[in-house]
Amino acid sequence: MSALKPLLQAIATPRGAPAALVLVSVVVVAILADHLAPHAYDAQNLMRANLPPSADHLLGTDEFGRDLFSRILYGARISLGVAVTSIGASVAIGLVVGAVAGYAGGWVDRILMAVVDLTWAFPEILIALVLIAILGPGLGSTAVAITVGYMAQFARLARAQIVALKGETYVEATIGLGAGHVHLLMRHLVPNALTPVLVAGMLATGDAIVLEATLGYFGLGAQPPLPSWGAMMSSGVGQMFLAPWVIVFPGLAIAITVVAINLFGDALIDALQIRNRLREG
Repeated sequence: MSALKPLLQAIATPRGAPAALVLVSVVVVAILADHLAPHAYDAQNLMRANLPPSADHLLGTDEFGRDLFSRILYGARISLGVAVTSIGASVAIGLVVGAVAGYAGGWVDRILMAVVDLTWAFPEILIALVLIAILGPGLGSTAVAITVGYMAQFARLARAQIVALKGETYVEATIGLGAGHVHLLMRHLVPNALTPVLVAGMLATGDAIVLEATLGYFGLGAQPPLPSWGAMMSSGVGQMFLAPWVIVFPGLAIAITVVAINLFGDALIDALQIRNRLREG
């Protein structure tokens, strides 16, 4: 119950309640897209191309006559799935690297942080473009690019937490009782450093959604006919004045999801009282 208490406190706030409702809705839509979508996401009908929103097509159709509402529902699965998976991997790698660097110190710390700083020296979009140029476009390449692009901030944050915790009295007492390095790190230091890293990961998920959409917009993410919010916006640019709904509705989906993530994350930070710990990274 103690782990759920900050979560419930965040949900009870004026910012957290609507944000949590939006996020739960997006997750449900992503999971149940097969059952909620009124049409197949790749079903084409050129005779019904660029139709405005109507009872048959709630958000209209695109240039191939595909139902935009169905594609946005399936797009939630792709955009959210890639972002969550990538950030999850990035958090895991960054936590391990940062924890080892912070605990070991010395030359191990210097070498690991030098490698981490190589990625932190460049914007995430630039790292993503370089990696996709090497690996080729696609969802797998996008996931790898996002993972590498965001890993540095979690490694730095984890390292800062471990360095601060090493000086605590309970750590000295544990060492005095004969605890080994692995036991001390995995049973005492990492669990106490985990919360701010996870919250930072949640906030970064919103940025990852935007990055995935950006790559999709340039045709480097999900490949046709897979629906991606960014790729859908890209196809709508050429017909912005003919069928503006093709670019407006996917853009709204991205904006609403990212704003909800940021609002709920901010409410959770206040509930956990870890704002200063997040700044340490």
